[in-house]
Amino acid sequence: MKKICLIIVLALTTQLVRAQSKGDSLRSAGALEAAYMAYGAEFFQNPSDAKIAYKLASTLSLTNQVDTSFFFLNIALKANSSLRPLSDSDLLNLSTDPRWEAIEQGQLRKYQAANGKLKKPEYALKLIRMIIKDQGLDYHRDLGTRYYAQNGVAPHWFFLLNKIKSELNAENLIEMNRLLAQYGWPKYSDVGNLAADAPLLVINHHESEEFRMKYLDQVKEVCLAGEGSCMEYAKIHDRILVNTDRPQTFGMQFKFNSSGDLEPFPIENPETVDQRRKEIGLEPLAVYLKRKINYDWKVKQKD
Repeated sequence: MKKICLIIVLALTTQLVRAQSKGDSLRSAGALEAAYMAYGAEFFQNPSDAKIAYKLASTLSLTNQVDTSFFFLNIALKANSSLRPLSDSDLLNLSTDPRWEAIEQGQLRKYQAANGKLKKPEYALKLIRMIIKDQGLDYHRDLGTRYYAQNGVAPHWFFLLNKIKSELNAENLIEMNRLLAQYGWPKYSDVGNLAADAPLLVINHHESEEFRMKYLDQVKEVCLAGEGSCMEYAKIHDRILVNTDRPQTFGMQFKFNSSGDLEPFPIENPETVDQRRKEIGLEPLAVYLKRKINYDWKVKQKD
């Protein structure tokens, strides 16, 4: 009897894993309606699974089904005390709805109960709103980038998407300048790690190298003081170099090669890149590139 029960449990577990895998693969392929149907089937088999509820909420948001998305998001966040869902670009469609404020305040309350009160909580929320807008449409842009890599041409809708993205970036720039004038440069100790990185994203994604150079010293200062992201500092630093036809320092900027795969732009003194990365707290480049773009970095490092 025990053996039969074990077989049944294993069979059900296998079915659930396949359903989740099916939902993830459908979503990755751009088949959003089929994806949320797959996630829905799994959720109703296990309605206490917050991870599946969250996947349902984010996928429904991407298909503009706002009411249903909020329903599952509230389920998903019941025991979640992180601020990170507030920056999830897949939930961009929800962020302009009046109900989003209740989600923000609820997550902020739970976060502060678990981690201690922030010095500037309202500033933190305003910064996180910049992040969700900065990352907005990333799902769609990723689909377009993959299409380009596979076909050598961009899909026709990609150009309109880039226009909308540029408009969002312009709005964020105005908001960043307003917030910096009102509150000063954000620090981890004031607004938390997630929120403090918001200006760095805006700076990194701006079109002008002069603009990036204007803030580079400030970004480096908070990085070295442990009050800002050294990862984002390295991205901004390398982007300036690459866009001005110079080899990068930390290996943070990528390009497509002739095979359609991503690889890092040329790196200055590549045999010592890990030393430079270690100085600002970054992981070895081989580890980063494998995780980020599935690229095998094989340059032997000097001690």
